Amino acid sequence: MERESVEKSSGSHAGLNVQRIRMFLGIKQETLAAGLGISGSEVSKIEKQDEIEEELLSRIAGLLGVSPEVIKGFDTEKAIYNINHNNFQDATISEGTIITQQINSNEKIIELYERLLQSEREKIELLKQK
Repeated sequence: MERESVEKSSGSHAGLNVQRIRMFLGIKQETLAAGLGISGSEVSKIEKQDEIEEELLSRIAGLLGVSPEVIKGFDTEKAIYNINHNNFQDATISEGTIITQQINSNEKIIELYERLLQSEREKIELLKQK
């Protein structure tokens, strides 16, 4: 079986991108690990990899609520630039944008939590069957 992986392009580091996006979203390593069904130390290893298999990248992207392309093309400098140069002079637009971003972020966290909860319920059911 051929392994597909995220291609390194212009210094892109897939694992580091996963870590940065996870941190920007306020998601702990342990939370991501639980969603993937692996240990926190395994997530740490993934975040140190230059390349990540496509299947695993898709699973991680789904848990983070982004597309695999966002992870592949994540540019920290652009993200920081956008944060630092966001003009909040128009209060109506700014407040709406901030509220929308908070709601979207909270919805992603809730969705992730619900997935983790469902995963734990499934594990309990499997253990009961044994």
